[in-house]
Amino acid sequence: MIIRIVKLEFLEGNEQAFLEIFEEVQMQINGFEGCHSLELLRGNTGGTTFFTISKWDSEGALDNYRNSTLFQNTWQRTKALFSSKAQAWTTESIAKIG
Repeated sequence: MIIRIVKLEFLEGNEQAFLEIFEEVQMQINGFEGCHSLELLRGNTGGTTFFTISKWDSEGALDNYRNSTLFQNTWQRTKALFSSKAQAWTTESIAKIG
């Protein structure tokens, strides 16, 4: 299983538009084959920085999602709201406590 972390920074005033997009597609993403979970976090200052954390069966499953029409349409709408390029990390859990 892999964990994908994506940092998204939005132009001030675009946060609500992003939240509406996320609300619209979150169940479809979470239900995509190979996706185990999806979480949205906001920077602790309540500002314009958000993070998504998703868990996938494999990089292949994540790639299938990234090549899907769902991702391409969602990403096109979302990145138009950015203040800077998104940053992403694909990780593997090596220890879990609790």
